[in-house]
Amino acid sequence: MPDAHRRRRPKLVARAAMIEAARAFFRTGDFIEADTAILQISPGNETHIGAFATRFQPQGGEGQPYYLHTSPEFAAKKLLAAGEERLFIFQHVFRNGELDRLHHPEFLMLEWYRAGAPYDQLMEDCTALMRSCVTAAGASELRHRGRNADPFAEPERISVCAAFHAYAGIDLEPLLPGGPETRDLFAEKVRALGLRVSDDDNWSDLFSKVLSDRVEPRLGEGRATFLTDYPACEAALARLKPDPRFAERFELYACGVELANGFGELTDPEEQRRRFEAAMAERLRIYGETYPIDPDFLAALAIMPQACGIALGFDRLAMLATDAREIAEVLWTPLAAMP
Repeated sequence: MPDAHRRRRPKLVARAAMIEAARAFFRTGDFIEADTAILQISPGNETHIGAFATRFQPQGGEGQPYYLHTSPEFAAKKLLAAGEERLFIFQHVFRNGELDRLHHPEFLMLEWYRAGAPYDQLMEDCTALMRSCVTAAGASELRHRGRNADPFAEPERISVCAAFHAYAGIDLEPLLPGGPETRDLFAEKVRALGLRVSDDDNWSDLFSKVLSDRVEPRLGEGRATFLTDYPACEAALARLKPDPRFAERFELYACGVELANGFGELTDPEEQRRRFEAAMAERLRIYGETYPIDPDFLAALAIMPQACGIALGFDRLAMLATDAREIAEVLWTPLAAMP
C-alpha cells in the first residue's frame, strides 16, 4: 500500500491542483459552490445506472429507505427552482456495479448549472475549464493509452447522426424510433458490423452497442470532441430541439474517453414523469428492480427557470491530464479489489 501510494502521489498532487483551478474558474464566473446532500429518497431514474441503498433508522421509530445519490442533479435543480442562477457542485457520487479502468463505484463528479443560458454555453465552459485544469496539472495535452488530444485546439463538434455515418457507415436518421420496423432495420445494420444482437435488444441497446464499439473510440483524437444532437429517446433529462426527433444533449470526449454530459434542461414535470416511468419499467424488465421517483424534484421542475447543466467526471479528466492508465491511479483511496 505505501509503495502504491508513492507511485500515485504525483498524479494526486496534480489532481488537487486541478480541483483548485476548477474552483477558481467558477469563482471568476460568479458561480456559487453548493454542498448538496448525498442521501436522497431517489438516487436517480436512469435505466442502466445502479444505486447503493441504505436505511435511516431513528431510535424507537420506523425506518425509511434512502439511497446514495448517483448524481447531485436533482438537488441542483431544486436549488435552481429556489432562485439560484449559477451554481457548481463538487460531490462524490455512487454507482453500483461499476468497477474497471474507467469506472469506480465512488467517484468525484463536477456539475454546474446556468439559469437562462443556452446549452451551447456549456461547451464554451468545458473548453475553458479543461484548459485551466490541464495547465494547473503541469501538462500540455491530454493522454490516455497512447492517444493524445490538445485541449488548447478548437474542439470538434459533430452530431450523433454524422458520427454514426462517418465511423459506423450507418445512416441513423431513417432508423430513428418510430415503430417496431425501425428497430428491426437498425438491428440488421448492427449485425452487419459484426456486433452481437439479441432478440430482446431494444432500439436503445442497439444504439449503445454501435456508440461504444464504433463511434466513441474515434472521438477526441488530436483534439477534444463534442458529440451533439442526440436522438430524443437517448436524452431522458433534456428538452427537445425544434426538430423533436433530437434533444439538446451533448457529450465531451478526449482520447476516446467520455468526460462530460450536458443538457438543455427539461422543465416539464409531466413529460419528465413519463420518461422516468418508462426508464423504470425498462429497468424492472432488465434488472428486476426500480427506484422511487422524487415528487419534490418533479414539483421543482414546474417552477424551475429555463437552464442548462452538465456533469463532468473529474477523475477521468485528471486521469487524462496525468497520463494515468486507469482511474484508480488518480484516486486517493481506491478500492483494493480491482478486477
